[in-house]
Parts: sequence; structure tokens; C-alpha cells
Amino acid sequence: MMLSIQNLRKSFPKKDGETVAIENFSLDVDEGEFICVLGPSGCGKTTLLRIIAGLEDPTSGDILLNGTPILGPGSDRGMVFQDFALFPWRTVRKNVEFGLEIKRVPPEKRKELSQRYIDLVGLKGFENYHPNQLSGGMKQRVGIARALANEPMLLLMDEPFGALDAQTRNLMQKELLRIWSETKKTVLFITHSVDEACYLADKIVVMTTRPGMVKETFEVSWERPRDRVSVEFANLRKKILAELEREVVKAPVTDDRPELKF
Repeated sequence: MMLSIQNLRKSFPKKDGETVAIENFSLDVDEGEFICVLGPSGCGKTTLLRIIAGLEDPTSGDILLNGTPILGPGSDRGMVFQDFALFPWRTVRKNVEFGLEIKRVPPEKRKELSQRYIDLVGLKGFENYHPNQLSGGMKQRVGIARALANEPMLLLMDEPFGALDAQTRNLMQKELLRIWSETKKTVLFITHSVDEACYLADKIVVMTTRPGMVKETFEVSWERPRDRVSVEFANLRKKILAELEREVVKAPVTDDRPELKF
């Protein structure tokens, strides 16, 4: 078991008590698995990812990576963000090399590693471009290459294609599966898109409305590439949407009630 999350709880203090974002969340992830996590808006998906990344501390519960507790950020986990999070003053190569510089990897080794992953994500020839010269899909390729350059055990992806148009998003999904098949990385992928989860994942984890818990887990054993218009794809999509819609319906009516957005 590469990643083990047991009885995770995360709460945030407020004036009259606390807001519980995640409650009693448990999940085991095997090496090489591609896991997608879905849930109503505000259910704690991004908070979950930030805790695994070591950017947030859990209130209680255990998170183990290869048997070792996660106590903070580490190069054994790579993070890819929705908003690209690139340094605008650095070139593609320098963005990819950023984590390697922090680790004080020698320049020649940095160049070798950055070139390997720039080539892998299909950006050969763009090494000296800056982010403002790239399309959205190309920026996200840089983000993926940067995360992979540190050679992490676990790749954490927080709605990485959410800001892209539909055509580019579909293309990037195919590219991500190609990269995943070549690197054999374990991936934990947060998304609002049921179609995206059905297309990408080995396993789809559906969370409840806040506080987020595991409501249902769906195994997806079909061969890739998957046909989005197949009967089995449509049936799985229908089941997952039904689970998500039930969560939205039972959510308490408050100003921050989740939208019907998956």
C-alpha cells in the first residue's frame, strides 16, 4: 500500500466553534493507481490534497506514505495546480528546474532531468519560452513536467484542467494518460468533472457533502483509451451523477451550500 489515509479529520476554528471540512475519511491507494476524487463543491477535496501534500496539518487521523507518516511537504510528492502556478519571469526550463534548484541538484544534472521531462510532456523546442508566450495547455504541461522532475512517488493534481477549454481539456487528458503510462506514477486527481473521472481513473472516490467522507468508491477496470459514448461509460456516469445529486439535495440550506457542480 503506497498511500494509506485512516480516519482523517480536518476542522477550522471560527468564532462560535469550528467548521469541519473532512470527517472520518479513509482511503488506501496502491502503487501505480490512478485515483480520481469527486464531490460537491466545498466538500473538502482540495483540503484533502493539501493535507496529503503536507501544506495543511490534519486535526486527527493518520496519513502514511510507504509506511511513513506525512508531517510536512516533501519531494516524494509532486503537486500540479489548476492555476498553473508558474513563475512568469522564469523560462520553461527554469520553471521545471525550480524544485531541483531547491534540492541543490548540480546544474548539469538539472539540465538533464528538466530536458527529460520537457521532452516527455511534448514541449521540446519551447525550453526558453516564458509562460506568457504559452497557451493554457502548454502551461499545464510545464506544471506537470515541474512536478515530475523531482521524481516523486505520488503525483497530486488539483483540478489541473479546470481552467482549460473543452477541446484542450480532452487533449490534455489523453496526454496525461500517455505520461502516466510511461512514468508509472501513482496519481491522486481532484476533479469536478464526472466525464473526466470516468475517462482517466482506475478508481473513482465520491465524497459526501461537507464534512467530506467517502460516500462510494467505483472501480473502473476497462481498457484504455476509453470510449466516452459507450454504454458502459454512460451507465457509470449516470450512477456517479445520481450519488452526487443526492449529496447536493441533502446539503443544509445555508449561504455556503454547495452548488450543483461536479
